[in-house]
Amino acid sequence: MKKKVILQFDPALSLSPGGDHVRDGLSTVLCTGNNLWLSCDERTTIERLTLQPDGSYGDHQSFDLEKFIDLPAKGDSEIDIEGMGMANHYLWIMGSHSLKRSKPKRHQSVTKQMKRLAHVKNDPNRYLLARIPILQDAGTGLYTLYREVENPDRAGHTLRAAQLHGDSHSSILTELLAHDEHIGPFMSIPGKDNGFDVEGLAIHGERIFIGLRGPVLRGWAMVLEVEAEEDKEGQLHLKKLENGKPYKKHFLNLRGKGIRELRFFGKDLYLLAGPTMDLDGVIAIYRWPNAVGKQEQMVHNKELERLQEVPHGTGENSRKDKAEGLAVLDEHHVLVVFDSPTDERKEGEDAVWADVLRVVT
Repeated sequence: MKKKVILQFDPALSLSPGGDHVRDGLSTVLCTGNNLWLSCDERTTIERLTLQPDGSYGDHQSFDLEKFIDLPAKGDSEIDIEGMGMANHYLWIMGSHSLKRSKPKRHQSVTKQMKRLAHVKNDPNRYLLARIPILQDAGTGLYTLYREVENPDRAGHTLRAAQLHGDSHSSILTELLAHDEHIGPFMSIPGKDNGFDVEGLAIHGERIFIGLRGPVLRGWAMVLEVEAEEDKEGQLHLKKLENGKPYKKHFLNLRGKGIRELRFFGKDLYLLAGPTMDLDGVIAIYRWPNAVGKQEQMVHNKELERLQEVPHGTGENSRKDKAEGLAVLDEHHVLVVFDSPTDERKEGEDAVWADVLRVVT
């Protein structure tokens, strides 16, 4: 069962420096009470919408992340935000950490097109894993962000924005993974070529679960599990976990699909999964039951619950309506947002329809 809900953006807040509209590049969505938090993969902002009396989401507010954290590249360099999660009064934000390959342009000569296809580059802000204090206003019910604020649960304790140590070319996480037997060989490969590509983040207690769109190994997708701690200088580092390493790997047999989004509901982990390469293909929602507190896992396909297939663009709409973000609304319903929406999904100049799906096994 599917219904749609309108997401209304403010035209004054919706255009990137390059003129792209936020609704055309939605990459992740998170529900906190009556607020939806969304990101566009070509910006350095995150967007907050609020549930309206008619069931739509509007009252668009935009938060510039440069006001809360220190980005390696100031100005217009995108973060390529692909994951958001919340726990313990912190909103966590993660960039894709991926390389990208230039696209050939049909009007150029064959030689120039081939040269572009050989060009691989990185965006300095993509290597971001950060947390920002987030509190709910008791009067309005709205959630808002702070660079630092007193912890409402611990008098005299301050919540502060912080980020994992890194620079414009790497982070502690990528430096560790470069030596990993499964992931290391893919760190120099662009994300859409089945290289390393983060596209999902979920928080359970102190543990951070990171979904990888790629690499997919013999049909198996990966979820990384880490935990961060703050040092005296206010930077985040990765704690050593019970396996003696700063991260754990969980392999999930999604039959060739990579992970597009992660969301916890209780101890169950919902996964939005789809093609890792730049192609059209089946996108579906799965549930990994009781996913927390595990040693490194090999989760076979029969141990995953396939809840719902998500429609995607085909034919004339090929490479459009790509499901990228998943928010859990309640026990039975999730909200899905789409990158590159079709014209039918757009409403007016500044709104777009999201899908609300019922996911009951």
